Amino acid sequence: MVHVQRNRAWRIVVSVLGTLLVAAGYFAADINGVMPGPLTILPAGKTSPAFSGSIIDAKSIAGPADLDKPIDKNAMEAVINAFASTAGLGNDFSLAVADADGKIVDSRAPDTPREPASTMKTLTALAASSSLDMGSAFHTDALLEPVSAGAGDARQTTLTLKSDGDMLLGAGASDPNHINGRAGLATLADQTVAQLNKRDISRIHLQYDDTLFGAVRSPAAIASNNVGNTNFTGISSMAVDGGRQWQGAEHDPDLYTAYPEMSTTPAHDAATVFASLLGQRGIGVDGDITAGKTAKTARRVATVASASLAEVMAFTLRHSDNTLIEEFGRLLALKTGEANSPEGATQAVKARLGKLGVDTTNLTMADCSGLSEGSSLEVKTLVEVQTHNLKAGPGAAAAEGLSVPGLVGTAKNRLEDPDAAGLLRVKTGSLDQVTSIAGNVSRRNGGVLAFAVIVNNPQDYLAAKNAVDAFISALAGL
Repeated sequence: MVHVQRNRAWRIVVSVLGTLLVAAGYFAADINGVMPGPLTILPAGKTSPAFSGSIIDAKSIAGPADLDKPIDKNAMEAVINAFASTAGLGNDFSLAVADADGKIVDSRAPDTPREPASTMKTLTALAASSSLDMGSAFHTDALLEPVSAGAGDARQTTLTLKSDGDMLLGAGASDPNHINGRAGLATLADQTVAQLNKRDISRIHLQYDDTLFGAVRSPAAIASNNVGNTNFTGISSMAVDGGRQWQGAEHDPDLYTAYPEMSTTPAHDAATVFASLLGQRGIGVDGDITAGKTAKTARRVATVASASLAEVMAFTLRHSDNTLIEEFGRLLALKTGEANSPEGATQAVKARLGKLGVDTTNLTMADCSGLSEGSSLEVKTLVEVQTHNLKAGPGAAAAEGLSVPGLVGTAKNRLEDPDAAGLLRVKTGSLDQVTSIAGNVSRRNGGVLAFAVIVNNPQDYLAAKNAVDAFISALAGL
């Protein structure tokens, strides 16, 4: 993460630059014609060759913050007291502020477990991005089984659509300008048809292999906060646009302008789109599309690659995407040998955080996203995650993907003081009875800090939310 103490214009430019630095290595590799590698796992602290490039030297426009600059405890106390005295806030809140070394300078009820809502995603993001190879990509393949002669000497075979986790497939051509849709099914269809034509194959049976994540795709308690199926769909090995059903509405694929109902069969939907694209290109698809495991004799004839996992993580955090963060938790479970289940994912996150030195005392994870009822944690845990994000080391994508209040992400409009725009990197959390934010700050007068605030059961939700916005804005002035 880049932290600077310059004038406001430079702060905004450099903060946006900081959110892009992880992706910069990918862009540099892509510009040089290097395709991101397949989804792989590297030891913590290592990066893939796709991250060896750089397109900009941040040091040329940004100096390092003074990590030793202390926080004025009296000023901090005044900021906290102003927050705590907000009418309608209630008494069910916790907060903590720590310096660059992780030492808590001031707090309120830091040891009391509270429901975190989507700030829970910061735990999963750090755990996953410090273990997975964030420079690799998801790959979606078309695999062809050996051809056999049928009635009338027709050449018959089965084509399998298979992906290792790309839930941001596009229905059109691969789009290098967006994360959502970087890999396009139309491009995959073009490649596939070219190979089928070479083999004189004009008809196929299409199946899709969605076996990657086992039988249980959704946390047990997630439905209670997923009314209308607009906040989550079960994780899948593949999906178009995350499973969102826009019904033809025009939208920027990398921006959520609304929350349409999500499909409950995203892998089947992706296969249906692919079948239609094959048909438009002259390939007959016989019978119904079926689900099945890829035959050992099948051979890949076409492939498309997603954005890097670092870019997908940034997309996930900025949009607070519940499905994608659950997928990152499951990928971590598969990497570490935990059960291929929602419970295995949460266990993998806890175990990885422990290895990173994050205190998980009183951490209860009903899921990896914070959407399900039943999750709780100490605010200190959120602060420790953010303190980690202030330091160089494994898990950089968890920091670079945070929302920048006043500029981008779910916190774009969560800033009372416009002059603080570009100084904070945060993750918001919102449920019916929860408003929360955790993040880190480049202080206007030098130095940095990490913070977290959780309000449960406020007497006046809007007043509590506004008080949180005022609190985080004030932190920049310490």
